[in-house]
Amino acid sequence: MITLKPMNQEEFKHYISFAIEDYAKDKIASGNWSEDEAIDLSKKSFNQLLPKDEKTENNHLFSIFHNDILVGMIWIAQKDPTKPNEGFIYDFMIFEQYQGQGYAKKAMKEIETIAKGLGVNKIGLHVFGQNKIARGLYEKMGYEITNITMAKTI
Repeated sequence: MITLKPMNQEEFKHYISFAIEDYAKDKIASGNWSEDEAIDLSKKSFNQLLPKDEKTENNHLFSIFHNDILVGMIWIAQKDPTKPNEGFIYDFMIFEQYQGQGYAKKAMKEIETIAKGLGVNKIGLHVFGQNKIARGLYEKMGYEITNITMAKTI
């Protein structure tokens, strides 16, 4: 059984320190940022999106539990006040030791139920091109590609 619980302050502090570094690594791997600027740009992005940490309005950060074991987290937001029925998943992770056990699919189904309760009827998300496992999950869950950005180093 998977349960999503609103992230508390302690869980948020643990999450944000990991997330800033992880996002910076993904941006470097995708060729968007250099190593020199990545951490600062990542911190800036999170500060803009979550100025009040886990209490930022229209942002819902959840810890994912299997029974009483913390297995991951998911963050969904209603990012555009003019379109409150549209949500966006900013971050989603199942910790490495719990991957491949079906928790991601169950958590995605649970966040859809929560989103409906918030009045959301459409959910968007971003996935880095190099993250083939996540792309596969999202496609299996019915997410469709809406944009593709491509690049080539020459």
